[in-house]
Amino acid sequence: MNTHQKMKAVGAYQYLPISNPESLIDLHLDKPEPTGRDLLVRVKAISVNPADVGVRETHNYEAESPKILGWDAAGIVEQVGPDCQLFKPGDKVYYAGSVSRPGSNSEFHLVDERIVGNMPRSLDFAAAAALPLTSITAWESLFDRLGISANTGENKNILIIGAAGGVGSIAIQLAKAAGLTVIGTASRPESIQWVKNLGADFTINHNNAFHPQLKEVGIDAVDYIFCLNDTVQHLENMAEVIVPQGKICSIVPVNKATWAGSLKMDLLFSKSVTFVWEFMFTRSLFHTKDMMKQHQLLNELANLIDDGKIKTTLTERLEPINAANLRLAHEKLESGRTIGKIVLEKF
Repeated sequence: MNTHQKMKAVGAYQYLPISNPESLIDLHLDKPEPTGRDLLVRVKAISVNPADVGVRETHNYEAESPKILGWDAAGIVEQVGPDCQLFKPGDKVYYAGSVSRPGSNSEFHLVDERIVGNMPRSLDFAAAAALPLTSITAWESLFDRLGISANTGENKNILIIGAAGGVGSIAIQLAKAAGLTVIGTASRPESIQWVKNLGADFTINHNNAFHPQLKEVGIDAVDYIFCLNDTVQHLENMAEVIVPQGKICSIVPVNKATWAGSLKMDLLFSKSVTFVWEFMFTRSLFHTKDMMKQHQLLNELANLIDDGKIKTTLTERLEPINAANLRLAHEKLESGRTIGKIVLEKF
């Protein structure tokens, strides 16, 4: 095993505010070797997600080993582990990795092939890197958690709370492709325009009561709700506008500091509402029997993109991949005002 080959990476030894130059630093680490079903990927582009910021803030740091963040990548397979069946060296791939392993903010990265997809042929590495985490989250939420399918019916609708971000930008497109009427929430002129451009039928402002705004556009209640913003803050509004026996999916866990009694689930009781969580790392974290589904859905997504039915949500490119640019990307994410996805390319 050759441990002398080094690679560039960006990581953290401690949690510091992103304005501090030490919050993310440039590193040289040993290049890893693939075993089992791992691929060694030469990373060409990465994107940033709220998950990166969350892990940076909450990770329990041990000074001797830096934490490498990053859960979105596109690149080229460099080497395959002895048990690999799906890919070979030279294949172009995209994926979101596993939150329990070192992240993709490194020149070479190990990832289990069962959560990796063939990159869309029509996209470059940066446009592909914008997609995996948000697409898997949106796909699993709509089709696995909420049970929406191609024949759900055109007279059904969905409310997407926080529709202009990375997950919302994909969810709008997938929901429209499934035949749903889509209402997206957005609060600024540029985010409203973005949501409409992606295909949302209506927009409402998530800072105001939902019901009067929905009535204004002729909607009495919604069949499905996909919550991508503060679950506690929006629960009363969601309970008011969901149809009896409707379904709500949220990707935003309750902040432990405020959670005592704060998620008033009994608001959903009289309507017999289904409430379900989505965490896209569940399959890779627990090595579930259906882990391969992420490989399959990324391949299906690539086909939809190559057929022109779904478009990438890339809105900003930064180059090269280094600590300074990653700090800038994290700062933009922390502002809570990003639209679409920020991607970094080239080490």
